[in-house]
Amino acid sequence: MKLQDELPLDHHLATVYRWGAAFCGVVLLVFGSLGFADELSPFNTNGDSIAGMSSNGALSSISVAVGLILIAGAAIGGNVASTLNMTVGTLFLLSGFVHIFILDRPANILDFGMTNVVFSFVMGLVILTFGMYGRVSSKLPHDNPYWQRRHPREAAQESLTRRRQPDPAAKLPTGTGRTALPGAARSSGSRHSR
Repeated sequence: MKLQDELPLDHHLATVYRWGAAFCGVVLLVFGSLGFADELSPFNTNGDSIAGMSSNGALSSISVAVGLILIAGAAIGGNVASTLNMTVGTLFLLSGFVHIFILDRPANILDFGMTNVVFSFVMGLVILTFGMYGRVSSKLPHDNPYWQRRHPREAAQESLTRRRQPDPAAKLPTGTGRTALPGAARSSGSRHSR
C-alpha cells in the first residue's frame, strides 16, 4: 500500500493510529521536557536520572523532537500516522539493540543505562504495535482497506455481491400486504358487487 493511499476519514483504524502516535508522543515529550527542566548538560554521562532513567541534554532534545514528530503524525492521521509509528517503533528497537552493546563505553554519548534500553524496547514495541494494528496480519477483516488492497479480485467480487443484494430499506414495511393498500377494499368490494 502506498503512503498516499489514505484511509477513509471515518475508518476506525485511523483512530487507533492517531491515538497511538499521540500517546507515545506525549510520553516522550514529557520525558524530554523533564530533562530540560533539570538543565542537563548536552553530553554529560555522569548518570543524571529523570523518571528512573539516565539522561542528558542530547537525549532530552531527541525525545522532544521525536515526541513532536509523533504528535504531528497524530494530527495528520491515516496512513501517515501508521507509517510514522512503524518507522519510529523500529528505530526505538534498533536503538535498544545498539545501546546494549555500547553501555559503559565512550560511544554511549546519550548516557543510556539498562533502564533506558528496556524503555527503548518497550516503547518501540508499543509504537510499532500501534502502527501495525490492522495493517500487518494474516486475518484482516474483509472490510479492511489493507486487505482489499492486497486482494483486489476478492474485494471486487465481494463488492459486486453486496451491490447485487436487494436493499433492505427498499422492502415494504411489515403489515403492508395487498389487503392494507388503499383501494384494496374497494377493489374487492367491487368484485363482490358484480
